Amino acid sequence: MATGNGASGLDRSAVLRATIVLIALRVAYAYNWFDVGPALLPIGAAFSVGPAEFGLLTAAFLVGAGLLQVPAGFLARRFGPRSVSLWGAGLLAVGGIASGLAPSFPTLLAFRLAAGFGAALFFSPAIGLVASLYPPGHRGLPVGTFSSAFSLGSALGVFVTALLIPPLGWRNSLVLGGALLGVLTVIAVFAIPRGAGARPVARPSGGLPAALRYRGVWAVGFAFIGLEGASFATGQFIVPWGQVVHGWSLALAGAVGTAFVLPSLFGGPVGGPIAERFRNHRTQFLVATVLGAVLLALLPFVGLVEIVAIGVVFSFGYGFVYAVMYVLPHFWRSVPSAEIPLAIGLFNSIQLAGGALVLFLFGWIVAATSYSVGWEVIAGVTAATLAALVSLPATVRAAAAAGPPLAGGPGPP
Repeated sequence: MATGNGASGLDRSAVLRATIVLIALRVAYAYNWFDVGPALLPIGAAFSVGPAEFGLLTAAFLVGAGLLQVPAGFLARRFGPRSVSLWGAGLLAVGGIASGLAPSFPTLLAFRLAAGFGAALFFSPAIGLVASLYPPGHRGLPVGTFSSAFSLGSALGVFVTALLIPPLGWRNSLVLGGALLGVLTVIAVFAIPRGAGARPVARPSGGLPAALRYRGVWAVGFAFIGLEGASFATGQFIVPWGQVVHGWSLALAGAVGTAFVLPSLFGGPVGGPIAERFRNHRTQFLVATVLGAVLLALLPFVGLVEIVAIGVVFSFGYGFVYAVMYVLPHFWRSVPSAEIPLAIGLFNSIQLAGGALVLFLFGWIVAATSYSVGWEVIAGVTAATLAALVSLPATVRAAAAAGPPLAGGPGPP
């Protein structure tokens, strides 16, 4: 990754340190998204709930993450992405710890909702913070790597929690995940320079921000509602599906579950540079997502080896898609650079809100029919929502060279 004064005005060592810490935070952040999946059956036994409630529990987190995505963009614009992202990581850590201490299922739902609020405050400001550290033309790799760090964290959340639950129980496993994120957040407070990120805008101009009016933001949001739901349905439900339908042990189910999240770690660093180099973003989106939908439709009909292969390709594909997605706003000349976090926040909000509905629908279908029907519905929705890409404007290459896309004015972004 290119480092140096670039767009941020920070020296090489400060840029590298901030990037490493933000990636580590991203890993621990993702861990706390997915450590609930292996715990679903123990949670069901503890609170006498089943698949429908599992869908509600996992959806509650996405609802929280979706509701504050746009406010997070406004807050980052007002207070700076560094402050908002660190407050978000802290809130997610507290929510993760509290989830392990929940005395009842409704309380657990509330804590997961609060954890989702923290996740929302972290993400779009943090990704804008990473991109702001690098000059135009050198953002694809760090942004793609940051995006893909989610895959490593989610894989660890699935697999490590599956290993921890037998000796420690689901409660202590969730507490440990939140505590890890809390420690890293404290480290980040001291490791990330206060001057990193876009300058706060003391008095944002009146009127509706351009990011909220640009149709490309809305197109990306609606197009990937299905993929958002599918990525979380696989990440959270592969473990209980493997245990209940295939009779796998918790450790084996956790290992298979990592195949549906870890390979996206490699999809991001591939997708980010490709998104910067080539302008056919709509085609990139369609090929990767349609392939993933087709593979998900095959899940009920194949064995262990094929399931793992499907997971690897599907996960790599959505890692690729999300990296392209997060680089794309830097090409939108109609969206001011200071509003990039807001644009990302809006399309994330749409995806998370829609994905929460898809996830709840999946849990309800599994409870009413079977996992097999649920996987077919997920595959169909993933492909169907891509129709919104018709409204995605063509990418104009010149936008990438029009100045630092995340800069909040003449100073450091």
